Amino acid sequence: MHPMAILTGASSGIGAAAAEQFVAAQFTVINLSRRACPVPGVRTLTTDLSDARSMDESCEALSEIVTEQGAPSVCLVHNASLMLKDRCDSTADEAMLQALSVNVLGINTLNRALLPLLPHTSSVLYVGSTLSEKAVAGAYSYIVSKHAQLGMMRATCQDLMGRGIHTALICPGFTDTAMLRQHVGNDADVLSSLGEMNSYGRLVAPQEIADLIFWAHHHPAINGAIMHANLGQLEH
Repeated sequence: MHPMAILTGASSGIGAAAAEQFVAAQFTVINLSRRACPVPGVRTLTTDLSDARSMDESCEALSEIVTEQGAPSVCLVHNASLMLKDRCDSTADEAMLQALSVNVLGINTLNRALLPLLPHTSSVLYVGSTLSEKAVAGAYSYIVSKHAQLGMMRATCQDLMGRGIHTALICPGFTDTAMLRQHVGNDADVLSSLGEMNSYGRLVAPQEIADLIFWAHHHPAINGAIMHANLGQLEH
């Protein structure tokens, strides 16, 4: 019986890199996103994390899969994120709700459906951000939601105490993903300047974060930990 990895947002970037890592290790890999995961061997449940009906349908399907397959271990990776350009003095409630629906409420829905089914030695991994503990201008709803994920991870650790299921918040620095490129308007100069904000003078590669996700699943000693992966980001 193969272990299982369930990832949100594995259609590109960090999620796709992590899916590839799990497939190579002979996990059964399931992706939840609006677009299919490009990695061969990954099953995609087409899902809009901001839509309650879509989430309910995917959670029902996932519950059946987890129950029927009886995997000895499951890695649940909350990776999908929505990043808007917004500010504290102008963000509409609708925009805040949109960000929270993907970055917080979607996680809550998946946890409620799946955590009671996860076997001993499973993990629940949150892909946060450097902005889970810090802030910059112009990403208000994203920062609020990433701070919320930190609290969710810590609460998950406490609520699952004794279940043999561990959790962690993995916080990438500026990573070369489509989301980051879109956020800066694909401006090469801005991307270069972001890469210069760490000790290695480059953006973090998605595969580097995928390696950490895979490692974290196999090391329960880090239960409740915040794990930064930013190449030594310059402090301001």
